[in-house]
Amino acid sequence: MKPALRLLALIPICHAALFPQGRNYGRSMVITQQGVAATRTLASQAGAQILARGGSAVDAAIAANAVLCVLEPMMDGLGGDLFVIYWEAATGKLTGLNASGPAPRALSPEFLENKGVKHMPRDGIHSVTVPGAVEGWAKMHHRFGKLPWKDLFGAAIAYADQGFPVPEGIQDAWAVKKLEAHEDSARVFLPGGKAPQTGDVFRNPEMARAFRILADKGPDGFYKGEIAAAILKTSQRLGGTMTPEDLASFSSE
Repeated sequence: MKPALRLLALIPICHAALFPQGRNYGRSMVITQQGVAATRTLASQAGAQILARGGSAVDAAIAANAVLCVLEPMMDGLGGDLFVIYWEAATGKLTGLNASGPAPRALSPEFLENKGVKHMPRDGIHSVTVPGAVEGWAKMHHRFGKLPWKDLFGAAIAYADQGFPVPEGIQDAWAVKKLEAHEDSARVFLPGGKAPQTGDVFRNPEMARAFRILADKGPDGFYKGEIAAAILKTSQRLGGTMTPEDLASFSSE
């Protein structure tokens, strides 16, 4: 290549380096003084509605998080954990919450070794820990909430009961092979034996029922009541070690 041609070939590269592409080619940033940022618009909307009713930031966050349990079942759920960093502008205080549940007490290294398991399993019943999110929600609400507990779950119940259109990002993450391996998962998340496609309305009435129990009875309905009984029944059927004490005694930090 001649020198002049080499120079011309370098110009586009140098131009791109000196003048980075602006943000107007893609999604804009979400910037607000009074709002809720979440990965799904419907969750942000649910949180914003709670703020409009006079709820606190914690109330709004719980409502948005609950909606995400419905909209993003592979990312959020009542069986998951919760971590919180909360800044209170009025007092200038920073609060942190660790609501990650431990393994069941009986799930010892010796137990796993007797089962022929040499490394901590990444899936299956022995990878399941005590759910921490619900207790964490309750603890944050007790300290910083303004609206009644039962008022925070209306949107989650509605989307679970009536359904929501599945967007591309969620449809792409629908892990069909893993869901097919478990009867209950396939029944709930593979309606008609297949994953919902983009735009399909997905309903989860059993999740709606769980949220109604949680809204009516509080965290005890989850850790000591009907939901706890269902968790323990499934754990026992699959050979797990979780006990009523594991659930009832959990407390976030």
